[in-house]
Amino acid sequence: MARFSFRGFVYVLIVMLGLLSAAPNILPQSIKQQLPTWYTTSTLSLGLDLQGGSHLLLAADTNALFEKQLNSFSSDLLSELRSQNVRYTKTSHSLTHKDSRSGSVVFTLRSADDARKVKDTAYQISAQPNGSSALDVEIKQSTVTLTLNELYTEQLVKDTLSRSVEVVRKRLNETGLTEPSVTLQGKDAILVQMPGMSDPTQVKKLLGTTAQMTFHWAANSQSEQVMNKQDAAGNTYRLEQKVALEGEHITDAAGVLSSENGQPVVTFRLDSAGAKQFATMTRDNIGRVLAIVLDDKVVTAPVINSVIPGGRGEITGNFTLPEAGNTALMLRTGALPVPLTIIEERTVGPDLGSDAIQTGVESGVAGALLVLAFMVAIYGRWGAIASFALCINMALVFGALTLFGATLTLPGIAGLILTMGMAVDANILINERIREESKKGRPSASAIEVGFEKAFATIVDSNFTTLIAVSLLFIFGSGPIKGFAITIALGLVSSVFTAVALTKMLMLRAVKLKKRNTRDRTPMRFSSPLLRLSDKLSGINFLAKRKIALTVSIVLTVLSIGFFAKPGLHYGVDFTGGTMIELTAPTLTTDELRNVIESNGFEQIAIQEYGSEHHYLLRAPVLDSSGELENSNAKQTDALKRAISKADSEVSFDKIDMVGPKVSGGFAELSILALLIAGGGMLVYLWARFEAHFASAALLTVILDLTKTIGFFALTGIEFNLTAVAALLALIGYSINDKVVVLDRIRELLRLDPNKPLADTINEAVNSTLSRTVFTSVTTLLALLPMAIFGGDAVESFAVPMVFAVVIGTSSTLFITSTLLYLLGSRREKQGKAQLKPTAEEIKASLSHIP
Repeated sequence: MARFSFRGFVYVLIVMLGLLSAAPNILPQSIKQQLPTWYTTSTLSLGLDLQGGSHLLLAADTNALFEKQLNSFSSDLLSELRSQNVRYTKTSHSLTHKDSRSGSVVFTLRSADDARKVKDTAYQISAQPNGSSALDVEIKQSTVTLTLNELYTEQLVKDTLSRSVEVVRKRLNETGLTEPSVTLQGKDAILVQMPGMSDPTQVKKLLGTTAQMTFHWAANSQSEQVMNKQDAAGNTYRLEQKVALEGEHITDAAGVLSSENGQPVVTFRLDSAGAKQFATMTRDNIGRVLAIVLDDKVVTAPVINSVIPGGRGEITGNFTLPEAGNTALMLRTGALPVPLTIIEERTVGPDLGSDAIQTGVESGVAGALLVLAFMVAIYGRWGAIASFALCINMALVFGALTLFGATLTLPGIAGLILTMGMAVDANILINERIREESKKGRPSASAIEVGFEKAFATIVDSNFTTLIAVSLLFIFGSGPIKGFAITIALGLVSSVFTAVALTKMLMLRAVKLKKRNTRDRTPMRFSSPLLRLSDKLSGINFLAKRKIALTVSIVLTVLSIGFFAKPGLHYGVDFTGGTMIELTAPTLTTDELRNVIESNGFEQIAIQEYGSEHHYLLRAPVLDSSGELENSNAKQTDALKRAISKADSEVSFDKIDMVGPKVSGGFAELSILALLIAGGGMLVYLWARFEAHFASAALLTVILDLTKTIGFFALTGIEFNLTAVAALLALIGYSINDKVVVLDRIRELLRLDPNKPLADTINEAVNSTLSRTVFTSVTTLLALLPMAIFGGDAVESFAVPMVFAVVIGTSSTLFITSTLLYLLGSRREKQGKAQLKPTAEEIKASLSHIP
């Protein structure tokens, strides 16, 4: 008794912690004012798709970074070799592949005897703190090839991206943005999220400019390596390639009006080291031209007439005052160490965000109420206990999301709704097991204990297989999809706790109170019209029409494959790349909008009336396949917005998705990989937990479910995007969950009577779990239907296919999995093999009879 009390205390403690974590999200402001700030500010953050804002994904041009470093090292090496009288010829430089470290510098030694000097000098020049060399030196027949070391480039990219994140964050903070988020994503990308910003044009200019400023002397007869640079007017300057002074010494800058001519200029101040270096170099080079190069352009090239002490200077050029201010801002916050390119842009207007919140909340509440009402309708007061546990479950999920500082997105809300539908499964499974034990005449408490014990393994198996699929969503997904995965994962873990621990405690408490009041020791009673109806459905021979069922399933799969080939999937910009703009133009008709677009020289832009009147959807493909295409699409999007805004001053851009091919090109591969790994992971797990033919039957059925759902996408024309991939992975988890319950019952019955005909065992197992299968499917549909009907276009690619998938998955569990298992099991019987491997206890018992 003491043990149970302690366990109950722990359960209550967990629930209270979850509720307290979730509470700040719903507390009224009057109560929040009386509580500590550290507690009331710990709330769920809303994603950009709910509150509006912009999201930019910036890719680092590592190719330029590697080229710069290789040039620097090779220049120093060649200079040092000349000082050692090492002679060489035929210097060449090449970068042979985009975004790789395969650039090289090649030169030929006049004497092969100098090879050792080259290697030693290269090591001295490029030695790293850990003792390694940044340069790899290969010498063949006096030909020297210099490349960057792979470990060095990996560390270089890591350090450069870390510095880039800090520079981007400083620039955004200087603009006064509210709580911008800047984080690393992947190996070479930076994710920038700006809540409340509906037009990121100016920010894109700031982030798309590296602001790398360097000082170079004009070349003369003594100059060794020379480069040509142009200014804004097209004038060419011959400059020394060697940097005389780095812009990183700048500590402050300001855009002001010149006191001499009133023109906008940028003033700057150097740090102490830079000031000393600047004074020395100007003192030693009076009469020479010193060019200031900003982002590969000469902005000014004055003649040094005297020493410039104090570390202060002025950059003149054809600046407007805002341009001078932006340039100063970038110099103040530091240069980006590597160029950043916008490869993905997503913008959601505040009105669309608020609509998403409203539809998400309304559909979620409607689905939840339907599920709770259905549970009470099935199991009466025991269903009410399960419904209470479900409410606690959702509160715990919110508490965990809040505690972890998660961001709630629209797919996240969809995940919560799906989680509730799937969480009911554990409660239904437990109630059905208790109902079975009660029919055998067990007293209430005993029926509860045995029912929970028998359901536990099945619950763990079914939820673990779902977690395999969900974990892949987190690994391969991004942004909102990660939120969807986290929500479902937390929901599954929480549902196991509430169903197995909390519900059991509440049911036992209810039975104990009943005994105390009435001294009733009769079995628990489950009586409702739905349960009586489900009992009448028992005794169905699901294998009688197995050939017809399997034939129909295969025909539908073949048709689905045909639909996949033609008309094919309607891919979204996540996969195709390009731009999608959702806008409202109150004063423009479709024809007028088309004329505006065409008259401004924009081609291949599809216009579609979308939803209400004057609401349009524009689609623009990727412009070309060159290395500059991300910038090209970003510039096209900005120019298109300006043209439409000029034609209609009241236009509002509700949503913008711009995905460059660097991003979209990886989505298809990652999606296929995720699906394959999900299938493989589940196969391995099921193979370990069940027999090989059990796992094969389940996985083959899931593959058939998957192909039919893909065919549904093709047939209906629903956009296939990253949310659709989430739906497919959720389908895999849901479908395998459904099948594990039936397989677990078949295995249980085979253990009880291994000599019973396989067909009878399978039919008995499917019939004994039929109520659970049907009720779980209905509750999941009740949770999904409001979202599918009222959730809007943002979740259409998830909710509608999931409704179809639940129907297909349920029917395949009843007819296809059972048929495939029967066929594979019959084959196993013909081979003289048992349906199940002997357990450890059975092996031990058989060995005990051996003398």
